[in-house]
Amino acid sequence: MFPEEESAEPSRPERRELRFAYVSGVTPGKWIRRWEERMPEVPLHSFLSDDGGQLAVLRDGSADLSFVRLPVDGEGLSIIPLYEEQPAVVAPKGHEISVFEEVALEDLSDETFLDVEELGGADIALQVVASGVGLVILPMPVARHLNNKETVARRLTGAPATRIGLAWPSDSTDSLIEEFVGIVRGRTAQSSRQPSAQQEKPKKAPMPDRRGTGTGKGSGGKSSVPQRYAPNPDKGRGRGSRKKGRR
Repeated sequence: MFPEEESAEPSRPERRELRFAYVSGVTPGKWIRRWEERMPEVPLHSFLSDDGGQLAVLRDGSADLSFVRLPVDGEGLSIIPLYEEQPAVVAPKGHEISVFEEVALEDLSDETFLDVEELGGADIALQVVASGVGLVILPMPVARHLNNKETVARRLTGAPATRIGLAWPSDSTDSLIEEFVGIVRGRTAQSSRQPSAQQEKPKKAPMPDRRGTGTGKGSGGKSSVPQRYAPNPDKGRGRGSRKKGRR
């Protein structure tokens, strides 16, 4: 009797689409456009996730990748940092910071600062700020995205910047995820690190040689070269070089 063969590990089904989430303040339009140009056969779906759900969408499988605001718990995840966000201070409309383009944190030592997370998120925090209770510090892209008309936001110096990163489950990495990561990191379509560039392209069939051999003779001793390629007896002569008889 032959020993029983071990059953092969089931292969991962080929991914038919790609889904990613992003936190407020991230503008993924340019990456979506590049994906549609390079991978038109694979649908790309995106949706907004709040800061509390930026990792939950990866844990429950509703997103394949997520643009997150760092730092986060990276256990079981692959994370690449992308860029820093400019911090901003947000105050009620009419506050004295509105006359400046930029404010230093040390100049606001007498102000009351509110905790955004304790208030339930940036949207609710801006509503509280609008009531005149205090100020909050937010990433500038978030303040612009929410655009509360009853508040004013200014660049803030002296405060730590936040950073945006791209995260996905480490055990789910495949060619589509690698393609998306490469697009986000700015790799060109011809980059050798892009999976789409590594695919073997079909070779073009060589064009038929219409010139003939130029050495053989056809019937009657005539050259087998097609007539349209026959030498031009006038080639090389100057214009009007043919001799004309006198009238």
